[in-house]
Amino acid sequence: MERVNKILTNSLYQSYLEKNNQAEAQRSFCRHNTAHFFDVARIALILNEQECYGQAQEIIYAAALLHDIGRWMQYEDGTPHEKAGSMLAPEILKSCGFTKEESERIVKAIDSHRREEVKEEKNLSGLLYRADKLSRACFACKMEKECDWKNKKKNLKLIL
Repeated sequence: MERVNKILTNSLYQSYLEKNNQAEAQRSFCRHNTAHFFDVARIALILNEQECYGQAQEIIYAAALLHDIGRWMQYEDGTPHEKAGSMLAPEILKSCGFTKEESERIVKAIDSHRREEVKEEKNLSGLLYRADKLSRACFACKMEKECDWKNKKKNLKLIL
C-alpha cells in the first residue's frame, strides 16, 4: 500500500481534493470526497473477493481514490468528471510509482466508471463502476426525493 499512501500525500492529489471540496461546499447531494473514495475502495475490495475479480488491492485503492478527482472541472468548465479524472490521474500515478500498464488500467476504469455497459465486466472497470454505485446510501439520504439519479440507479435498499 506504499504507492496508495503516496497518492494520499501527493500535492497534486491534495490540490484536486481541495478543489472538489470547494466546488461542493454548498452541495446538498452526495459529495465527491475522501469519504466517498474510501467507501468505493472498500466495497470494491469486498466485490473483488466475493466475485473473484482477481484485482490487486493497491490497484483497487488507486482507482477508487482517483475516480472522481476531476469533479471540480465538471463544475468549472463542464468537462465530464470521468474525462477530467482520466486526464488528471496519469501524472499522479506516475509520480507515485505505478507502471505504465497499471496506470492504463486504472485510467481506463476511471474513464468508464459512469458507463453502464461495463457493469458486468470482471475487470477493474466493472469493479469500479459497481462499487461507485453501491457506495451511495440513497435509502438513508434526506435529499433522495430531489436527486436526479433515476430510481433504477438509486440504492433504496442495502445490496451487495
